[in-house]
Amino acid sequence: MKVGIAGTGAVGGYVGGLLSDAGHEVTFLTRGKAYEYMSSNGLLIESENDLIKVQGCFTDGLENFSEVDLVIFSVKSNDTKEMASKLQPIIKNEAMIFTLQNGVDNEETLSQIFGRDRIISAAAYIQVHMKDIGIVKQIGDPPLFLIGAMDYSKNKDYIQYLCTIFNEANIKAGVSENIVKVKWKKLLWNVIFNPLSALIEENTGVILDDPGLLSIAKMIGHESICVARAEGIEVEDTYLEKIIKQAENARNHQTSMLQDKLKGKEMELESICGFIIKRGRKLHVPTPVLESIYHLLKFAQGKS
Repeated sequence: MKVGIAGTGAVGGYVGGLLSDAGHEVTFLTRGKAYEYMSSNGLLIESENDLIKVQGCFTDGLENFSEVDLVIFSVKSNDTKEMASKLQPIIKNEAMIFTLQNGVDNEETLSQIFGRDRIISAAAYIQVHMKDIGIVKQIGDPPLFLIGAMDYSKNKDYIQYLCTIFNEANIKAGVSENIVKVKWKKLLWNVIFNPLSALIEENTGVILDDPGLLSIAKMIGHESICVARAEGIEVEDTYLEKIIKQAENARNHQTSMLQDKLKGKEMELESICGFIIKRGRKLHVPTPVLESIYHLLKFAQGKS
């Protein structure tokens, strides 16, 4: 299969690298110093038990995506619309679009540009970061990708096909018949830990160990769960405590928002925080704690 990675960051590099290592023809979109390095030296993927050197096609030009069968969107959510608009006239009409991004709003943006039937989505449970230019570091439990679609019934065969390809490439994957619900529940994990960790510039374990910070995290979780339920997403009464318990396995993890802030990059404030705040306003569900963290981060980002 010919695959285009639209955004060779940590997640895109990891998935594209393993697909390339499994024999698929992968084109990696990257820019600046990362392109200069990887076009000459390739991409290195470090995990708990393995070290993979990837020598694929690294490019800074979208024209190299013209023949791909699958475009994997792994750019930050802030860049989804711009990237999709640029790719739309270049890629084949039959090429499928696969989002591995945070949040639950990218699917709608991509649907408006490519059509709902072409959009495949996944919830990615993965602890990964760019250790250095050209080096992806995966830590913790083996990653898991639950794959679904905006229209599951029309795409179920393709979803199963993707799962097979992922698993053959040693990327653990499973099928989800309700990917919107799955991604909402993953968003709840992200909104509990991402903004707070970025604000204090500490990893997940610091939040878990400090009673005051943990209390704030739980308040954010409670507000966000109320929004999710008002949206029609079923969330069990014990889910908040389940998230907190699961976070013990990610004590040393730097959340994606924290990584972006430390690197001086734009954080995914709107997709992780702003989306829930806006949905809460529309559904008349208050989110005062989350809004406070959001505005503090937005102010900090404006100063950087």
